[in-house]
Amino acid sequence: MSTKDKIITTSIMLFNQHGERAITTNHIASHMGISPGNLYYHFKNKEDIIRHIFALYSKHLHTQFVPMEKQDEALTHLTGYLDALFELMWRFHFFYDNLGDILSRDEVLKKDYIEFQAALLSQVREIVIGLREVGMIAIDDEDAVELAHMLKITVSFWTPYIKARRLSGELIQQDIYNGILKVLALFKAFGTEQSIPKINLLREKYSKLAAQAGAV
Repeated sequence: MSTKDKIITTSIMLFNQHGERAITTNHIASHMGISPGNLYYHFKNKEDIIRHIFALYSKHLHTQFVPMEKQDEALTHLTGYLDALFELMWRFHFFYDNLGDILSRDEVLKKDYIEFQAALLSQVREIVIGLREVGMIAIDDEDAVELAHMLKITVSFWTPYIKARRLSGELIQQDIYNGILKVLALFKAFGTEQSIPKINLLREKYSKLAAQAGAV
């Protein structure tokens, strides 16, 4: 792994553990055992690091949440979405926790985020339509947009909701699995007669994973 990639990985870890606001570039350099000058050779400042992390976040969404085709096996595809969603919510949870503050400090990132979110809404809507086309859900075009909004809201605000209700402010993997169950509940509300048993199987799977994560 290159020094630049190590800086990104370390930054994500420290931001997640301690909160983005509490971590400076000096903290990152010290944790890595490098000089601040070495860090600044790769990144101009902390905002530059966060922009690169956002690029990874955006890439994950664009590559892992591709609308399905009619010939795709719906349950396998939906499982893939949920597994990728778990990775997204766990790996980048600091970004959700302090989103408003991060964007208020960086106009360039805020502009990119707004444009990205507009494109993402269309992408999520296409996923919803794809699930309709393969018979997983029954939904009209108008409600497909509303469901896409609700899915995005649930993913974006689930982790800060959990952390705000916990004195320690700590987040564990069990919390993410419970968030996935909330996403499944949204899909189940529109589930077809033939898909409800499949959705229930997925709920059992992620309920078990949540229980296992909580027992660790």
